[in-house]
Amino acid sequence: MKIYDISQEVFGCTVFPGDPKPEMEIKLRISDGAVCNLSVFSMCAHNGTHVDAPLHFLDGRNSIDRVDLDRFIGYAYVAAHEGPVLAADAERILEKAKSLDPRAAERILVKGRATVTAEAAKVFAERGIKLFGNESQTVGPENAPMEVHLIMLGAEIVLLEGIRLADVPEGVWFLHAAPLNLGGAEGAPCRATLVSPGL
Repeated sequence: MKIYDISQEVFGCTVFPGDPKPEMEIKLRISDGAVCNLSVFSMCAHNGTHVDAPLHFLDGRNSIDRVDLDRFIGYAYVAAHEGPVLAADAERILEKAKSLDPRAAERILVKGRATVTAEAAKVFAERGIKLFGNESQTVGPENAPMEVHLIMLGAEIVLLEGIRLADVPEGVWFLHAAPLNLGGAEGAPCRATLVSPGL
């Protein structure tokens, strides 16, 4: 069984411009005579590898604890792409995924320096996918992410951002990217993995 960890290490992760970075403080050390080692940490819900719930950009919509886990766990298709993802690219990716395994067309992961355009976001929304993942810390253009988020989150597509796919071959995989159960939060960090399917 092949397992890929597609998550960033939290304290050395990439941070979206303007977001606070993760920090850890050691409270107890065995080497100092304490009974155990103990640390505390603080971080933004969108640091490193994380998921966005609809509440991130849409007031009154589902927070991360109210999103069905089915969206984060299941078959997925990894596609390589560089540059803007246009509507035609989205159609091609979805058709390829569907031809390999229709279940994989529900969760799309794009490897490479790709940015989803509004036109591509509309294609993914119309097709009713459950999850979209990318390597950037935001699914849309970094300087103007709102439109793409509104389209995809408005269609209940959860966004898995900040994944690492350089070593993962294109194709069908089994994804596990369940977020931390943070009640009322608009997003949450996760430990995302891909497992070879059929096992």
